[in-house]
Amino acid sequence: MEIVLLGTGAADGWPNPFCRCGSCLDALRRGEVRGQTAALVDDELLIDCGPEVPGAALRHGRTLAGVRHLLITHAHSDHLGPQALLSRSWVEGTDELEVVGPPGALEVCRPWVGPGDPVRFVPVAAGDRIAVGGYDVRVLPARHRVFDDGDAVLYDVTGPDGVRVLWATDTGPWPAGWFAAVREAGFDAVFLEETLGDREDISDAHLGLGRFGRVIRSLRSVGAVDDHTDVVAVHLGHHNPPLDRLLPRLREHGARPGADGEVVSCGASGPTRIAPPTRQP
Repeated sequence: MEIVLLGTGAADGWPNPFCRCGSCLDALRRGEVRGQTAALVDDELLIDCGPEVPGAALRHGRTLAGVRHLLITHAHSDHLGPQALLSRSWVEGTDELEVVGPPGALEVCRPWVGPGDPVRFVPVAAGDRIAVGGYDVRVLPARHRVFDDGDAVLYDVTGPDGVRVLWATDTGPWPAGWFAAVREAGFDAVFLEETLGDREDISDAHLGLGRFGRVIRSLRSVGAVDDHTDVVAVHLGHHNPPLDRLLPRLREHGARPGADGEVVSCGASGPTRIAPPTRQP
């Protein structure tokens, strides 16, 4: 399984374009601009699609022409830019696109799809398990909501070759009982949000460094994360410390920050990472 991180930033990216905090200025100086978090799997499965994502795919040398399945976690605007469906409809001869997500997110999409567009909507809820092309997808709950409880989900995705990854953004800390759903999963990679850094007082619907660490420890305790799992922090926001201070704090939890444009390849030999090109400040 090849996972391209099309973005690794929070809703406002990192740096926030309106901010002069030390964290934003450091990222700007280094030329590391993170866009809205999303991933492209094997060039055919797209996980979340905020309005920045189609352009990000092109900037990272990828095309979305082969995407046949779109998994939507929830309808917040950084995770769902339904106008992409209209852009897709302007291309002749496209294959059917399967759009999977909570019913509320699908309702946001429907006005952007014409009656003849080859788009099929598949509503899901936490606890469902469905086949999405050649992928086995388990739908997990999220401590997050748009308007109602249950209208945000996470995804546990197993590929045709048995590689298994967890896509866990957006969410606050899980209740203890939720971890049973991923017991002994032995994920090859976990992409877990870490939005708030040291400002967990801002929201209980996201993870900061403290909650991130507790979730990882709980995942380890049930065998969902083990020594071979690549634990990648995504949905990173500017309430985090500058990168040189963030790196050691994530390492304490056996994790690392994702980077826009990086490729994570998971296979029998374990995850490997192809870093994006180095940007010059």
